[in-house]
Amino acid sequence: MLECQRSLFDLPDDVRYLNCAYMAPQLKRVTEVGLRSVASKARPWNVGPEDFFRDSERARTLFSGLIGASRDDIALVPSVSYALATAAAILPIHAGQNIVILAEQFPSNVYVWRERAHQSDADIRTVSRPASGAWTGGVLDAIDEATAIVAVPNVHWTDGSLVDLGAVGARAREVGAALVVDATQSLGALPLSIDSVQPDFLACASYKWLLGPYSTGFLYAHPRWHHAAPLEHNWQNRANSEDFAGLVDYKDAFQPGARRFDVGERSNFALMPMVVAALEQLEAWGVDAIAASLQSKTDIIADEARARGLHVAERTERGPHMLGVRFPGGAPSGILASLADENVHVSLRGDSIRISPHLYNRDEDIERLFGVLSAV
Repeated sequence: MLECQRSLFDLPDDVRYLNCAYMAPQLKRVTEVGLRSVASKARPWNVGPEDFFRDSERARTLFSGLIGASRDDIALVPSVSYALATAAAILPIHAGQNIVILAEQFPSNVYVWRERAHQSDADIRTVSRPASGAWTGGVLDAIDEATAIVAVPNVHWTDGSLVDLGAVGARAREVGAALVVDATQSLGALPLSIDSVQPDFLACASYKWLLGPYSTGFLYAHPRWHHAAPLEHNWQNRANSEDFAGLVDYKDAFQPGARRFDVGERSNFALMPMVVAALEQLEAWGVDAIAASLQSKTDIIADEARARGLHVAERTERGPHMLGVRFPGGAPSGILASLADENVHVSLRGDSIRISPHLYNRDEDIERLFGVLSAV
């Protein structure tokens, strides 16, 4: 269990921010690194060829450590939509096959598959929201011999309800389907092992549970797809791009592994050092310790909610780091404004009040949250 880490975050003392699933507040160190990085652009004569590769490779290594993968399996992307577009362009699907998704899944992990199904005369098969918080059975039932792709998250973005990716991955492999995971709402706060899940592709944005900046993210690509064509052809993803003098000696070969899928200008001199600083802090804490610490907070939140007659999924059906609270008859009108007036910040997603604490939250933040909810 980790103690409260609020002093490390750039977070005013009077703000009760229980909304990391929306966007993480920034670590002070990440802000400091970002300010230095922005200023460095004013002196481009100090930027050498090695600077185009150093931080991006460090970020690749740190992210691979989070999921137990090789850094050669990791690509640097600007968004989950870019990562999923890469996966959708590569994975085969034929007329009459289907793509399995969840009801109310995050839009970036829906639109790309709708378009892919339309192009291929395939079907979208949507798993209905279960009465409890248990999605896995419905996902397993939806996968059959005609399934080409299973595109699901680790936890549902509206309420933190879990999908057992190990079981889903095993079922997908059984029928020859590809597994694509959007781990944005879990990585950094919930342990995940590539060996256990065995996805074909896994995407994650940086700005939530990875505590990094916006417009940065990662794509894991299984080695079986490392031969595929990338979305774009930029100079850095080609072999020997470290040799600036030889860039005019055009290469057909790519950089090794998933680097071929890197976005152009991946070296982003302002953002990439911030990504590294955030991932280094996660590495220092350890995801297991983060998950255990956040579980203690969400357990308290769940108990307080149930004591007031509100519905929360069982502990075994939700991630340790976020949960959805549902009111009988739906969320009261103006609930978010009432909370914000008291400097308490959560999200409304679907019919859930989504509460997502982190290590910066104190006991009094939770007390204040329920003080306002009780009044409402």
